[in-house]
Amino acid sequence: MRPDTPADHTTEAERLLRTATQYPEDHEPLLLQAAAHLELAGDRERATALYDRLLASEPEHPTLIKAFKAANLWEYGHEAEARAMIEGIRITAPGDPAPWEIIAETLETHDELDTAHTVLTTALGLFLPAEGPAGEIPYPTQSLLTARHRVRRLLALDHDTWDGLADRLHRAEITLDELHDPKRLWSLGSEDPAELKAELARLRTELGSYRAALSRPFPVAVLHWPADELEELLTAYPELQSEYPTHAAHLLDIEASLRELSATGTANLGIVTGTVPSYEAFAASESSSPSNADLLPQYATTLAARGRAVAWPPRRGADCWCGSGVAYGDCHGGM
Repeated sequence: MRPDTPADHTTEAERLLRTATQYPEDHEPLLLQAAAHLELAGDRERATALYDRLLASEPEHPTLIKAFKAANLWEYGHEAEARAMIEGIRITAPGDPAPWEIIAETLETHDELDTAHTVLTTALGLFLPAEGPAGEIPYPTQSLLTARHRVRRLLALDHDTWDGLADRLHRAEITLDELHDPKRLWSLGSEDPAELKAELARLRTELGSYRAALSRPFPVAVLHWPADELEELLTAYPELQSEYPTHAAHLLDIEASLRELSATGTANLGIVTGTVPSYEAFAASESSSPSNADLLPQYATTLAARGRAVAWPPRRGADCWCGSGVAYGDCHGGM
């Protein structure tokens, strides 16, 4: 279950902080997740303290942390400090798309559209070759293209080559032009049922981006049990049989769930692989029984936050995520 209220977010942040104590080798992604939940709970000063704690610990991704900190600072009245941090990030020109997107979204949120557009254009110049992309474009770069498309629509700029590329990469049924239409807000006040129905469809498509907000740059992950681990799990905790009728059904459900999330616009999807000892340790840390099915999604989220997720779908020609050794397109990708 995903947190919905400030109290839920605070509870989830505390859980992640406890987990970071148990797994100090994974403290950076766990603390970043905890800071995100604190921001959503409205506890922005405490979130800033977590970012400062991370920056003082020689983190693996300092620029990413600075970008999150800048976004958070601007939201609670520290605009000058946030602007200075954003300018510092632009000067360092990080080789990771995530900080670029975060600072661009921060600028966009505060109506700095021209600067946001410049930031996104500069970033894409680093990650896309001038002669055009060759092969698959990684999700983080696709996300930059989508963000730039949105900002350009707000600025009423004509489509360019990168906007066309963003359109081609967009998977949802509703086009980016429609999703990024600046006039959409008027639809929410319409008395025309057709307009309201169309706007609800657009909002459902956008839901994926909000789902991904807590996980960025970590995947929204689905839990996978290998056959031997699932057999051991169900032998020890038969109460979970209703969750996993058979191993084959479990694998089909994983693929179906990921496709459904993808269809609603959720990006940066992943799969985490569970083990019984790890799950039992997690249940003990939550003072609960492993037979409690409500723990399963929390376990998956924690594994993802610890960097244990594998991206879905696999790259073209890669083996299927299920471990069959068969190419994904000839296995679950061919469903």
